[in-house]
Amino acid sequence: MRRLRRCKIIATLGPATSDHTMLAALFEAGVDVFRINMSHASHDDMRERVRMIRSLETEFGRPIGILLDLQGPKLRLGTFVNGSAQLSRGAHFVLDSNPAPGDTGRVYLPHPEILRALQPGHTVLIDDGKVRLHVVEAHPQKAIAIVDIAGTISNRKGVSLPDTEISVSSMTDKDHADLAAGLNEGVDWVAVSFVQRPDDVAEVKKEVRGRAFIMAKIEKPQAISRLEEIIEISDGLMVARGDLGVELPLEKVPGLQKRMTRMSRKLGKPVVIATQMLESMISLPVPTRAEVSDVATAVFEGADAIMLSAESASGRYPVEAVRMMNNIAEEVEQEPYYRQIINAQRALPEATGADAIANAARDVAETLDLKAIVAWTASGSTALRIARERPESPILALTPSHETACRLALAWGVHAIVTDDAQDIDDMASRACSHARDEGFAAFGERVIIVAGVPFGTPGATNMVRIAYIDGKPK
Repeated sequence: MRRLRRCKIIATLGPATSDHTMLAALFEAGVDVFRINMSHASHDDMRERVRMIRSLETEFGRPIGILLDLQGPKLRLGTFVNGSAQLSRGAHFVLDSNPAPGDTGRVYLPHPEILRALQPGHTVLIDDGKVRLHVVEAHPQKAIAIVDIAGTISNRKGVSLPDTEISVSSMTDKDHADLAAGLNEGVDWVAVSFVQRPDDVAEVKKEVRGRAFIMAKIEKPQAISRLEEIIEISDGLMVARGDLGVELPLEKVPGLQKRMTRMSRKLGKPVVIATQMLESMISLPVPTRAEVSDVATAVFEGADAIMLSAESASGRYPVEAVRMMNNIAEEVEQEPYYRQIINAQRALPEATGADAIANAARDVAETLDLKAIVAWTASGSTALRIARERPESPILALTPSHETACRLALAWGVHAIVTDDAQDIDDMASRACSHARDEGFAAFGERVIIVAGVPFGTPGATNMVRIAYIDGKPK
């Protein structure tokens, strides 16, 4: 099941993809990581899906990643006397702490933290921006706003605040419960929704204690000003373009996507591009040309992974959507311009031994046309640092940890295998060559470069490279 592309594919599970047969079809079509969206899944649903994914690993003999996506805080209005209200442009409208049903002049906002944080001039978006207001007066118990974009709002519609930083955690009680349940089932990645500051990620990392990798979802404008800090503390990043496009002008999103992709690569953290990539395939068997270009752009930019949401969760053509995404990625990576773009984005290595060795391994592999870079890795960090270099040679990661192999399923160009740790340098070279041959990366007489750390089994100890012939005789 070796993929013929470097960019990975994430598919969201849902009503359309809820049985073993469908999951197997999705994996065969190209899925590397399955996403479980806790906004729509119960704990029992999540456990059953994890069980099915792990059974697929046994069936196909490949590690598969599981991404648990936490819901995060959902900000919503209260209710209306008549179930809805029509707001007119230029009219005054009040958001307040009174739980009584609202009307055309006011509505209950059951979030005192928002009322405390709002300031004159702040924008309030309702129902994904269909109605827009700006605040003219702010008090602890109410905010008076003027309607800029008119429309009908109804009971419990969502509220977005592009200008307001809310001083509460991005984790709700539901998120804490969902996280605990997911960790008990052994999920590999946890996506934290509505991250505003590095502390939001730090809070989750403290709770997870290394049992999964943490991915920060960037969907709030407040996160942009502290982007580098957020990426540094996270294990990965998701460009969540849906909510980001609600709270920011749409024309800013493509540039931010490129900025986040390149900054993540510079810092050696996997980056996922998500939301509406093949949206028309929810109901149609083929995408639009614009959607194909959107997916291709993410691949050209060197994203670690591209993600399907409703296309695979509730769409009519989930397998076709995965296959289409797989075909686009394969085609892009064969384009001559692809390698030119990837190389042009290459950042200087960080001043660490691991980065210097990863950079050197790429240079040696490309100079000598070596068939693979084989990384012995306990924690996954060695493979991730090599992936940061986006080498032309494929990356084969050998790890004694099933958890590490599943986490690396999301990383660009990494083909991970679970195997016993090397006993000594000769064993390291011999088994690296054997796995490279068995997995189809190289044939007898060809060479690979091996990256490892001595003493073996010590996380973060990457300190050596070795060139070896596939006949097993180190050179």
